[in-house]
Amino acid sequence: MPYDHRKTAPRTLALALAVAGSCAALAGCGASQASEASPTAGKGGTQTPPPAVSPSPSSPSSSSTDGQPGRTPLPDSSAPQGSRSLAGRTVVVDPGHNPGNFRHSREINAKVNIGTGRKECDTTGTSTNGTATEAAYTEAAFTLDVSHRLRDLLTARGAKVVLTHDADRPWGPCIDERAAIGNKAAADAVVSVHADGSAVGHRGFHVILPARVSSGAADTAPIVGPSRELGENIADRFARATGTSPSNYLGSGTGLDVRDDLGGLNLSTVPKVFVECGNMRDPKDAGLLTSAAWRQKAAQGIADGIATYLNG
Repeated sequence: MPYDHRKTAPRTLALALAVAGSCAALAGCGASQASEASPTAGKGGTQTPPPAVSPSPSSPSSSSTDGQPGRTPLPDSSAPQGSRSLAGRTVVVDPGHNPGNFRHSREINAKVNIGTGRKECDTTGTSTNGTATEAAYTEAAFTLDVSHRLRDLLTARGAKVVLTHDADRPWGPCIDERAAIGNKAAADAVVSVHADGSAVGHRGFHVILPARVSSGAADTAPIVGPSRELGENIADRFARATGTSPSNYLGSGTGLDVRDDLGGLNLSTVPKVFVECGNMRDPKDAGLLTSAAWRQKAAQGIADGIATYLNG
């Protein structure tokens, strides 16, 4: 779930989880109530530590496609061996949320200017439903894992890849800072990686595009067109790589959703989209999102979409 999404806050988790309170504080991120900040965590909700993550996120170099260490990751299927087709290009990859956010509720609840108003700095993100025998998998862990895989695929094609963070800071960055990182890098494309937290039965991926906004520091007019082109390419290649369908609960089957309330998009001066890879609150989607092999496919689809856009 993007820090900028309308989210449906999860209700209660299984009573067997000793850490149920933390998961209840994690809001969903892409349904009709999504926001860059989750309603629960972003508006003073309890910020207790999330449960241990299982499986643990890792980059392709340290985790195999089936989640076991020491095996070879899935290949970059769309680029010839040794291809440097993205040489000279800069891509900013923005892993949604930060694993440390739950420890810093005061900081992430502070409001920042997104041009059209003020919004919470960030949120804790959502998670899968944990059980008595299996820990919940947090969105922050998911986004880092996919972002690492995406970075490696893009770097292999010659791109310069900048991460907005690598869990190398205690919390954040805030949504305005995330936008500023892409702007400062003069990125050719920026992709913010997320997973949704909608209702059970809501399945599939969607790509969030910037609406035309002109207010205060926000002026998306120059990026609306190229961002849509970027988003359309990612949606197409994501579906091909993962075998999953566009969202069945928004976007009218296109896998595309236009938003004017996301600071990460409103403040961007370079082409940027958010990718909601699936719904962590739906058991079937959760089964995909917790699979290392599927996460590699997700990264592949996003990388293919970026490359198609940049090589136009």
